[in-house]
Amino acid sequence: QVQLVESGGGLVQAGGSLRLSCVASGSILSINVMAWYRQAPGKQRELVALISSGGSTHYADSAKGRFTILRDNAKNTVYLQMNSLKPEDTAVYYCNVQFAGIGGRWGQGTQVTVSS
Repeated sequence: QVQLVESGGGLVQAGGSLRLSCVASGSILSINVMAWYRQAPGKQRELVALISSGGSTHYADSAKGRFTILRDNAKNTVYLQMNSLKPEDTAVYYCNVQFAGIGGRWGQGTQVTVSS
């Protein structure tokens, strides 16, 4: 049994910053890829960024240059630092963690709202 708890969402003005956190807990052998997705109203869930166990990263074009994904393996935590936020970044943000021997799990989601 594993759990993911997200935090850090909120309301921010355009141009502002937020830092999302996702902490994994439970019976964890090891963690492979950690990722952030988002889903805006009426749209499909989309990948924002991911980071491998070795630290390699991949970003959606919309996130490049503005968002940074980080992980702290000792704390089983993945972060998403979001800078220069735009109204179109408004969405529910979900972390997804790939656990060895278990598979992928989703966090509960955290709302990010960017006002213009």
